[in-house]
Amino acid sequence: MADPTSDVANLAAQLIRIDTSNAGDGGCRERPAAEYVAERLDDAGIEPTLIESSPGRANVVARVPGTDPDRDAMLVHGHLDVVPAEPADWQVHPFAGDVHDGVLWGRGAVDMKGMDAMMLAVARGWMRDGRRPRRDVVLAFTADEEASAEYGSDWLVRKHADLFEGCTEGISESGAYTFHAGDGVRLYPVAAGERGTAWMRLTAHGRAGHGSKVNTDNAVGALAAALARFDAHEWPVRLTPTVRAALERIGAALGVPVDPDDPGFDADAVLRRLGPARQLVDATLRNSTNPTIMQAGYKLNVIPQTATGFVDGRMLPGTQAEFEATVTELAGPRVDWEYEHSEVPLSADVESPTFAAMADALGAEDTDAHVVPVCMSGGTDAKQFSRLGITGYGFAPLQLPPGFDYGALFHGVDERVPVDALDFGVRVLDRFLTTAG
Repeated sequence: MADPTSDVANLAAQLIRIDTSNAGDGGCRERPAAEYVAERLDDAGIEPTLIESSPGRANVVARVPGTDPDRDAMLVHGHLDVVPAEPADWQVHPFAGDVHDGVLWGRGAVDMKGMDAMMLAVARGWMRDGRRPRRDVVLAFTADEEASAEYGSDWLVRKHADLFEGCTEGISESGAYTFHAGDGVRLYPVAAGERGTAWMRLTAHGRAGHGSKVNTDNAVGALAAALARFDAHEWPVRLTPTVRAALERIGAALGVPVDPDDPGFDADAVLRRLGPARQLVDATLRNSTNPTIMQAGYKLNVIPQTATGFVDGRMLPGTQAEFEATVTELAGPRVDWEYEHSEVPLSADVESPTFAAMADALGAEDTDAHVVPVCMSGGTDAKQFSRLGITGYGFAPLQLPPGFDYGALFHGVDERVPVDALDFGVRVLDRFLTTAG
């Protein structure tokens, strides 16, 4: 059997060297990376479909037939765009794709060209060995995930749903990496949920006037007061099934009793007892609303008629009505609000055969792995694919050494990943996709 891990580091480095920075202004061009992916698939005997949603905004989709055509298909998706990087801030140029001391550096190493490379390496390995997954596997390499997904998964779902026919489950980024929780305990958090996106525009209307005069209808003051209320609001704990399971299983791995049904249950007290592992659930116990932008005025001594602010809101599954009622209360009678961009929250079954297969695949490579479900604080392309009835999990396996701050490298300076972590990921991904079903 050929070793697909021998391919993955080179594939990831080549993808990193293709600058697909997405500043959210429509100027990103994923096509060169999409062409590279399509060529690597075609070289291996897998027929790719490369399609543009707009000039330069390219996506690639390919289907690998499984050994049992009666089974539902599995979607494996990764995005080709990355957030921008300022070379002057980095130790190694962010688009050099260099390997130093066994570590691959570059923008996209973890988010998420490393996973794109693992997807390619596994599929190419199957073709070399004459093997097949049990289920049809649909590989999707998308544009625009780092912005609104308008040119990527959103467009694919609206215009090319036929490419995903039969897919009922999917896997993608932000899960199944090593989290060192202390005392030698290695957790592997698999995402089985996402908070919904609720980006909001707030608009205050008032009376324009001279800055030297009394004005009891100042739009800037009304907006500032509303944003201060959003900033100060303490959202109540709302335990979703995924977060409940996360607390229980993380607690079990660490020997910390957790009973959410106890009348005296105090989520914040439990978090303190979980130590570093609290990071895996801290942001998903509650909804959130963080003010991010204020826009008003054009001259210092002119009171403007309107003022606009933006709030990054995130909501847990099952909380939309409560969220919207609270937002209206926080905005107050002088400030209108509307969604600038919204996406649904997601929840996946943590007792499913698919989740069990993920745990088995990780356990086969790391016998001391504790696989736990988590809910993501942000979102992925799984939100768009959910419109096709596809249940999404975050499963991009990496075995990381102690002290490697995986979370800080997402969108951070000096993004990097150990080459042997990619090798581990290929083995786990291969095992999962050839046994799950």
